Formats: sequence, structure tokens, C-alpha cells
Amino acid sequence: MVLPSFCASKSPDSILLLPTEGFAVPKYSRTYFVFSWKPAAMPTSTGYESAVNLPVSLDQKDCSIFASKLTHVIVVMPETVTVLFIGDIVGTGALALVTKMLKPLAEKYEADCIIVNGENVAEGKSITKKQANELFEAGAQVITTGNHIWDRWEIKGLLSEERRLLRPANYPRENAGASFAIATSKNGVKVGVINLQGRTYMQTIDCPFKASNWLVDKVAQETPVIFVDFHAEATAEKQAMGRYLDGRVSAVVGTHTHVQAADAQIFPHGTAYITDVGMSGPYEGIIGMRIDVAIKRFLLQTPFKYEIAKDELRIAGVVVTIDAASGQALNILPFMFPEFSTSRELMIMPTGGEEIVENSEEQQHQDGGGN
Repeated sequence: MVLPSFCASKSPDSILLLPTEGFAVPKYSRTYFVFSWKPAAMPTSTGYESAVNLPVSLDQKDCSIFASKLTHVIVVMPETVTVLFIGDIVGTGALALVTKMLKPLAEKYEADCIIVNGENVAEGKSITKKQANELFEAGAQVITTGNHIWDRWEIKGLLSEERRLLRPANYPRENAGASFAIATSKNGVKVGVINLQGRTYMQTIDCPFKASNWLVDKVAQETPVIFVDFHAEATAEKQAMGRYLDGRVSAVVGTHTHVQAADAQIFPHGTAYITDVGMSGPYEGIIGMRIDVAIKRFLLQTPFKYEIAKDELRIAGVVVTIDAASGQALNILPFMFPEFSTSRELMIMPTGGEEIVENSEEQQHQDGGGN
């Protein structure tokens, strides 16, 4: 038979032809029912629009309505799913930027599923119900966290009621909250999301490696597409987790250290990896903290109140494209929005302390050299 034109751009492996009776639609598929009638003969009460040999999207239970006219069933498997992940959101200023830009970024990178890390939204300490809802309304499907999620007492109630807000799985199981979620992407693919936390230079909680074993096995029963946020301090521990899960999950992305790493790659067995996605927050600071406060902590070696910086807000993220059938990563792309400036003009500081920009147009004009 000749396939309809809508299948022309699909790879042969993504198209299945099924008998019109007794068929079972595979997981992660889009199903099209193709009919032999002319448009004039199409039933008008169904609400479906069709023409000769054009696809009509129907639930399998509706198939009996058109049994006499059904010629064949075409199942088109989604070939890929693209996940947009946003790194640790630090402060309310960053929250405002992320909620504003989430949909434009998703459109730019053609994302099918959006995950964000929200453990630092509430001025660096956890997240409130209102803030979580703002992220969900902006398009986030799952919010991951880390050690700072526990910094607000009321978070326990929110974790108990909101299953899309995750906490690391390897805290003792008696703690409130879910540690994994199954999101459905806009192209119909189920995306498993797992939240884990490291132990090196952090709390001595349960082993994240052992915790990952049962979680991956459980989520794999639902989907081969599995995305892991590993919230950890030590680069070596993050790399070890990436290698440990290589071939068993689609991606392992690091969070917590707030500095985007330059080691994005795909491991030999198909797992995308980056040591740290980076911080979505104020970069005119020290990993989100006011510069003066951070420096005092180092100089004086005594505690100072954690105060969020305000300026140079940026969004750090990563985009991972995954094969929907196997769960293997096909591409990983870190990004920073807006990008950093990596060059500038020479600044000369005269004795009086006034800053002069050498060869600037403004200076030339003041000196009479402008047009």
C-alpha cells in the first residue's frame, strides 16, 4: 500500500501498520486511522475532520463507529523528545525572569517537556506554594530540588500534597514528598524524572547510588526516557553517578554548585551528562550571594546572613534531545540567557579615580574628535 503524505517525513522504523481488528496500540505512539470514504460520506456528528486517505486522530474505543469504512491503521511513533532543564533558580528576581522566559525558551529550543530546579527560589531557602504554582503555570511540568528544600518548615505540607514538586530520593523514606515523577511531554512521550542528592561535603544521608537502582527500575516500567537531577557538591561524585547510570537513564545533570560546567557530553552507552547546569539567578554576586557579604565570610571566618544579590540576572539551562523508543540521548546543549560578555574595551583609571574608556565614541566627541 502507499502511505499517506503525512508519513513521508518519518523514518521507516517509526511507522507501524496494524490490522483493522484486534490491534494493540504501542506505548508512546500517535495513532492514525485511515478511511476509504469520500468527504461527502463522512459522518458529521463525530466532530472529526477528514478526507480520503487523510489521518484522523481517534481513541481506540471509537474505532467501532467506523469499522465498516476503516481500511487500515497507521501508528506513528514519536522519534524524539526534547527536554528543557533550568538550573537552580536563586531568588525572586530570577523567578520572575524564568517565568517570563520559560515559554520563549521552550519555543526556541523546540522543547517537549520542561523541568526546573527550584530549591533556592525563596531567597535562597526552599520554595513556597505560590512560587511553585507560578512555575507550573509558566510551563514547568516537574520541579526538582536539593538540600535547601528543607529550610522552610512549611515545605513538608507542600511536598505531601504536590507530587510534581520533588525532593531527593535518598533522604530517609519517612520524610514527606515524592522523589520521582512521570511527566507527559507535549508530543505524548512519558518522561521519568528522578531527584537524587550527593553526600560528599554534604549531609550524610542514604546512598544515592543504591537509591538510584530501585528508582530507575521502577520508572523504567513506565518509560525508557529517564532524566536525573543529581544535586551534589563534588565533581567526582557527579561524574561517578553519570558513569554508574550510563545506559540506564537518558540524562544525568548536576545541580547545586551554581556554576555551569564545560563538560557536557554523551557517555558511551547513551546517557547525556553535565557536571553542573549552573545557576539561574544574579551573576553580579558570588554564586547568588551579595559580593560584600560573601567576601566577609571568607575574610572574617564567621557567619553572615545570606543575602541574595540582585543584578545581572541570567538563566542557565540545558537542552537534551532523546530517542523516544530507546531512551538514549542524541544531543545535549547547555545555554546561558543572556550570554556573558567575554570582551570589553580597556578601562584607564586616572589618579582622581574617574573611569575613562579608551577610544570610546563618547570620549572622542568630548575631545572634539567626534563627527
